[in-house]
Amino acid sequence: MSERFILSLDEGTSSLRTVVFDLEGSIRGVSQQEFEQIFPKPGLVEHDASEIWRKQHETIRGALEAAGITAEDVDSIGITNQRETILLWDRSTSEPIHNAIVWQDRRTTEYCNTLQAGPHASMIRERTGLVIDPYFSGSKLKWLLDHVPDARERAARGELAAGTIDSWLIWKLTGGRVHATDVTNACRTMLFNIHTGEWDDELLEIFDVPRTVLPEVVPTSGVVGMTDSTILETPVPISGIIGDQQSALFGQLCVEHGMAKSTYGTGCFMLMNTGETAVTSDHQLLTTVAWQLEGRPMVYALEGSVFIAGAAIQWLRDGLQIIGSAPEVNELAASVPDTGGVKLVPAFAGMGAPYWNPEARGSIHGITRGTNRGHIARATLESLAYQAADLLNAMTKDSGVPLTKLRVDGGAAVSDLLMQMQADLLDVPVERPRVLESTALGAAYMAGLGTGVFQSVADLESHREVDRDFHPEMSGADRERNMKQWHKAVERSLDWTDDEEH
Repeated sequence: MSERFILSLDEGTSSLRTVVFDLEGSIRGVSQQEFEQIFPKPGLVEHDASEIWRKQHETIRGALEAAGITAEDVDSIGITNQRETILLWDRSTSEPIHNAIVWQDRRTTEYCNTLQAGPHASMIRERTGLVIDPYFSGSKLKWLLDHVPDARERAARGELAAGTIDSWLIWKLTGGRVHATDVTNACRTMLFNIHTGEWDDELLEIFDVPRTVLPEVVPTSGVVGMTDSTILETPVPISGIIGDQQSALFGQLCVEHGMAKSTYGTGCFMLMNTGETAVTSDHQLLTTVAWQLEGRPMVYALEGSVFIAGAAIQWLRDGLQIIGSAPEVNELAASVPDTGGVKLVPAFAGMGAPYWNPEARGSIHGITRGTNRGHIARATLESLAYQAADLLNAMTKDSGVPLTKLRVDGGAAVSDLLMQMQADLLDVPVERPRVLESTALGAAYMAGLGTGVFQSVADLESHREVDRDFHPEMSGADRERNMKQWHKAVERSLDWTDDEEH
């Protein structure tokens, strides 16, 4: 039999890719394209879903060409995606009726504040595992139904379909034959009961969302449909669907209770596997579905989101212009032995877990006459490690499971200096894999499990190769002093903006 491959469609917030993996988990071809970020007003962020589909289709062709293979060599397709971005489209024409509303969009803040102050707040938190926030897609879907002309009437007549980006890609890949999402994306809508594994009628009533527009919820791994003949010359099964952060957790093979990963991208996302128990957080972390293999119970995770991670390094480059390219931050930060007492809090868009304070703003503390660019760069890099340490400390308290090792991925994980800072602040080893494309790899693993080319999760362990382990070198006293100073700086950054500014 000829060699088989898996296509992983990795649809991110600012760019999308198709990655060709062989059955050993090695990358054999990649095609990537950026797409437009649309900002109608301050705080509003949209995407053109038609552009996303067109470019995703182009990258499928490009990745096959880069790998030197055809569709006949492809075993299956896995999809991973930005999770809370949502859109409505016409079922008959397969055209969106409005731009997709992106996870970063804050247009439903007032509505969410009303919900938070209302009688259903605790029920929503208990059933969804989420903090009531515009980040999640339920309030965005309500906005679309309320504000796009005739949307509610058309939805009631069954003319419209709603979905997160995975649903949109599945619809287009199958020529409109399949309207589905998986549990990891459904659980980010605030309309899904993470305990029953179904859309929740009471939540649908609260958000005023008709069930008729919603996709069928399926397991993360398992065949949901075949690609249409207009997409690829040979029908290929779509057999893996998983939200991007859960995909990175699986791609890192954090498959045992208590294992955790941190992804250092534009933001920083940390997840800890809690097994078949949906752990309720006392520290404002999210309880989320990690994945569900076909015929198996759901696996859960605790999740913490840092809004600004790699974006802070981009700010050094584009805003302060003290570096010419993002990788230069490492050399500049290494030019000084420490931050000289400087602490930088990158709360440029509020603060995520465990603070969830949208009124926070960025700040720099401890500046003296001797502070230079190197100190600012090092403090910026350190801020990523401090934020991740806050998340992990909260997770450890919630789960009752002490962490023994953190697995890392994402663009900023290439920084040896940052990874050493992280190990020092956590006081546990940090493990960086050889392949940092954990998100795309997780979707490929799910697709292969769905078709049976991978027999079990245990089959995947042989694929994992470690690039480097970073071991703690900081003393306990220094760690405690640094964390105390960091929390002091954070405290001064919270609730910075006044209500009048909104």
